[in-house]
Amino acid sequence: MTDCIFCKIVAGEIPSAKVYEDDKVYAFLDTSQATEGHTLLVPKVHVENLMEYDESLAADVFSRLPKISRAILAANPEAKGINVLNNNGEVAYQTVFHSHIHIIPRYSKEEGFAVSFANNQESYTQEAFQERAQRIAAEI
Repeated sequence: MTDCIFCKIVAGEIPSAKVYEDDKVYAFLDTSQATEGHTLLVPKVHVENLMEYDESLAADVFSRLPKISRAILAANPEAKGINVLNNNGEVAYQTVFHSHIHIIPRYSKEEGFAVSFANNQESYTQEAFQERAQRIAAEI
């Protein structure tokens, strides 16, 4: 899809902080960084949401989720857990209509379950952002 931001990221037309890539999926840091290491996992094929997956695509995407999650935890040893979040449809707060899975490291119970997708880009430099992605990628 030509006007999809995630399709453009997958195609390399828009820069990203890549964590993992193979022939089926692409994983990269979310610019919002709800917590440090917040990563998005997207199928390379454009599908709007989970309801458009067939069994093969589901296997392709979800089979990569554990190793990427383990790498996020290994790269962020102070993280104690992971939330996996997938929004499907506008009413479910999906804002980019290319299916994606949020992998959000959790550092303490005090963070609560709430997730803020505010633009947190001012809280880190691009160098720190890329280094964060490289730490995770090195663990895969």
